[in-house]
Amino acid sequence: MIKSNIHSRVVRNSVIRSSQNQAGFTLIELVIVVVILGFLAATAIPKFIDLTEQAKQANIEGMAGGFATGVSLARSQWEVEARPKDTNDINMVNYDGTIVYLTSEDRTTSPTISPGYVVGIDSRSGINGNKSMAISDCISVWNSLLQQPPLLASSVADINADGSFRYLANVSGSGSATLCHYYLKETLARNSDGAYIAPSSLTGVGNSFSYQPANSSVIIYINKKQP
Repeated sequence: MIKSNIHSRVVRNSVIRSSQNQAGFTLIELVIVVVILGFLAATAIPKFIDLTEQAKQANIEGMAGGFATGVSLARSQWEVEARPKDTNDINMVNYDGTIVYLTSEDRTTSPTISPGYVVGIDSRSGINGNKSMAISDCISVWNSLLQQPPLLASSVADINADGSFRYLANVSGSGSATLCHYYLKETLARNSDGAYIAPSSLTGVGNSFSYQPANSSVIIYINKKQP
């Protein structure tokens, strides 16, 4: 009986200690945790946002660099192959399995047109003779020069209807002044419903780069994300 009583006390004491060990946080401890979380939010979130903007800038810079490299490679191949032409005397080259058409030299325009720069896959398009490139031509240049290119939309309506598009194409000017514009979707302005808005300024909205076929110029534009 004595042993049994001792064992009973030990069991009861164990239960009491166990219940004490399972007590929750005190109010002071909870306040300390909230203060620490608030401090982390105040310091970490701005840095995270800044990193996000830097990533968007690096994205467009990387795409512009790859695009410019493709322009140079296509022209180099055209030179190596002794400047081939099609049956209509239009500069062309088979670039990575795709027939692309190139500019012809013209020193009478302003700016002047240098030969051998990609204007698309349609021999009827281009910038020589005051021709105009359409958005579809700028898209074909993008798809021809880049390996596994991200999906490029021709309008914000396409972007708002299909989330798989990553970039938006636009075009301005005619003849030697033609410019193709390429925008990173995530940096475009949105309306109150969250839908993307067509850029009102070709170079003043979002992160983008332009391509001028007349001289192969590729220029990057970095703007703060619109509210």
